[in-house]
Amino acid sequence: MANEPRDNVPLEEPMFILENGEMCRNPTEVKMSQIVLPCHANYCGELSAGQLLKWMDSTACLSAERHAGCSCITASVDDIHFITTIGVGQVVNITAKVNRAFTSSMEVGILVSCEDLFSNRQWKVCHAFATFVARRTEAGKVQLKQVIPRTQAEQMEYSLAAERRRMRLIHAEIINDLLSSCSSQTGDERLDYQDAVPAERTRVESVELVLPPHANHQVSTFGGQIMAWMENVATISASRLCNAHPTLRSIDMFHFRGPSHIGDRLVLKAIVNNAFKKSMEVGVCAEAYQGGEPLRHINTAFMTFEVLDNDRKPCTLPRIRPEPVDGKRRFQEAIARKKIRLDRKYIISCKQSEVPLSVPWDPSNQMYLSYNNVSALKMLAARNNWVLTSEKNKVSLYTLEENQTLCFKVETHVAVAAEQVFLLLSDLRRRKAWDHHYQECEVITDSDEDDTIYRVVTPSVTKRGKVQDFILLASRRRPCDSGDPYLIALRSVTLPSYPPTEDYNRGEVLCAGFSIWEEENTFTKISYYNQATPGVLPYISTDIAGLSSSFYCTFASCSAFLQENKESLGAERSEQKDDC
Repeated sequence: MANEPRDNVPLEEPMFILENGEMCRNPTEVKMSQIVLPCHANYCGELSAGQLLKWMDSTACLSAERHAGCSCITASVDDIHFITTIGVGQVVNITAKVNRAFTSSMEVGILVSCEDLFSNRQWKVCHAFATFVARRTEAGKVQLKQVIPRTQAEQMEYSLAAERRRMRLIHAEIINDLLSSCSSQTGDERLDYQDAVPAERTRVESVELVLPPHANHQVSTFGGQIMAWMENVATISASRLCNAHPTLRSIDMFHFRGPSHIGDRLVLKAIVNNAFKKSMEVGVCAEAYQGGEPLRHINTAFMTFEVLDNDRKPCTLPRIRPEPVDGKRRFQEAIARKKIRLDRKYIISCKQSEVPLSVPWDPSNQMYLSYNNVSALKMLAARNNWVLTSEKNKVSLYTLEENQTLCFKVETHVAVAAEQVFLLLSDLRRRKAWDHHYQECEVITDSDEDDTIYRVVTPSVTKRGKVQDFILLASRRRPCDSGDPYLIALRSVTLPSYPPTEDYNRGEVLCAGFSIWEEENTFTKISYYNQATPGVLPYISTDIAGLSSSFYCTFASCSAFLQENKESLGAERSEQKDDC
């Protein structure tokens, strides 16, 4: 049967109140509730994951079309991790709403919860993000209207959607680089396949004829139906390895490469790529053809399964013996993808309070650390319960205390263009010119134009104490559109080549950085945020307590620095253009 429900948690935010007192919901929000019947379940009495994917895709599509005002198609779905299964007789509640619209695509957030009608309890099943594209009309390409966030939660998702979109655009390229690197490192290993199950035994191939009931209102094959068929063959493949009923735990991010239509034959192929101790990865490919035409690649997905015992604990799985050539490549790539999944789950999915302050950095997790770095700053900036603590000469200090964590924000305005402010503040080596806390700053690793790792040395917090040093990842982001700020996000990372030393007290930063808003062509609002950690709090505690106003002096110095260097920065950029 299904997993035991967890404690009740808030699964959706309440309706917001307009200025006239009227209660209102997000205009793009769509809800679907389905009671799980035996026809929706597998032989274990649990809701089929394929059926759930169809319901999720349908709900999300309705939300996208409500916003776009025209037909929409599924372009991609981010990683989905299923927390629990759902039993017959329970109710599935699916809520979807558009988080943000770009030119012709939009991100739709999907929340799935389960409800037990007899105990009146609800619990979360999964949370996903899907990208939909508005189809061209007779008038040409659709230009989507912007989403207007009205609550703190909506503002947060709106801001994070830009960062998630950035990850999607570079996801395939970075995954290929990581797979190539990991495959070359494991290619020469001698593996013992004695008593292992041949991968050929898990191979499944099935053909489905796309009929009118499988098509959407645009006469294309329903994306949720394709996902359901892929899940079906993947489940059969996994069952052949373990001789038991497997449970789908996660689906990697995937993209629909092309459409299919009524009359197409969909060829679905699945095989177990690798079996780990408690889980297995199944690769699935979907191809389409009509008549004698060649096969068209529709989709590829990687699904992770477990086999649960009577206590709902994962069982130990048999080992797999890969096929020659391509099978060994898939075997090794599955190992790399497992590491990538762990990186994503550890760095991105966990709450800030559940991870160490300093996370190990290496090229394989650079993308996820950068995403987490920027997302944490965006989430902090989106909070609307900041309290003004003190103000002096238009430099304001705000605090936010929640869950035994103290955060502070310093805000000021400068008569300098936002892009110039961004360029001057994003190089931390310049910061010692205006911030007396930065005694030394050097570049350790210049990963790319968006991410740089610095070593920063700061004064001792006590007269006789050691000076502190920090290993900081600085992630920079330009605005996604005219309504976004420039961002400079900072967090501590760990590098084996720069371990703590006896001469320095190693400090850590969990979340800090600048949000830079262009209010006019040459007038900019600067907000500095910091989620105070033991290594940072002593430097600002007297300001928060009202015993000093050194924050004003620091940011007055920052304003003077920006004013003095905006002309020299322009000259530097002109010289660079001349050199080019």
